[in-house]
Amino acid sequence: MREIVLDTETTGLDPYADHRLVEIGCIELINHMPTGRQYHQYINPRRPMPKEAFDVHGLGDEFLKDQPVFAEVADDFIEFIGEDSVLVIHNAAFDMKFLNAELEWLNKPRIAMERALDTVQMARKKFPGSPVSLDALCRRFKIDNSNRTLHGALLDSDLLAQVYLELLGGRQHGLSLDPNALNGDQEGANSGRRVLGPRGNRLEPRPHVISDEELAAHRAYIEAKVKDALWLTRQDA
Repeated sequence: MREIVLDTETTGLDPYADHRLVEIGCIELINHMPTGRQYHQYINPRRPMPKEAFDVHGLGDEFLKDQPVFAEVADDFIEFIGEDSVLVIHNAAFDMKFLNAELEWLNKPRIAMERALDTVQMARKKFPGSPVSLDALCRRFKIDNSNRTLHGALLDSDLLAQVYLELLGGRQHGLSLDPNALNGDQEGANSGRRVLGPRGNRLEPRPHVISDEELAAHRAYIEAKVKDALWLTRQDA
């Protein structure tokens, strides 16, 4: 199963009030395990960066003006997320609203909201009444977010991927008893799942019937070590 952990940074809160994307960060998961594949792109919003957004993201006008506009990177982004991969997003409605607005302005198909898995909703269900911000969940799960002095899409995607695995049940969520993997299937072994090891490393099963030689050796040992054993009769001997 392929999932994309995704985060965006923007100039403000509403794409229909002249705010735009400035950064997209994505991390690929296969069977809930990071593969190392990433997508990261800064974007020229074609408008000034508000001071309050600069204070949060640290992305200024001089830097962003040299970045491509969304129209230049849209196809690469769409190719990376694929057609049916689940999109794991913290507060999914916000990011999806901006992404679909940008796609709509380019006359490209919108991303179905059904593809989004909202980790805010997951966390609220798991920890009702508790804070569910990304920082709060990092503290809860003892995930090091000390580098998060500014919000960045790729850094936040990396932290969210770790939080997501914890919300699923912890770092051993991928433990698998897949029979193909147990038989030494290399593809299964390399898929990120933990397996018990190839069957070839196991001993062959022993027969359970005692041979006459083993039975005679056992009786000889008992007779030598235990005198007048009550469970031995002359007939048994």
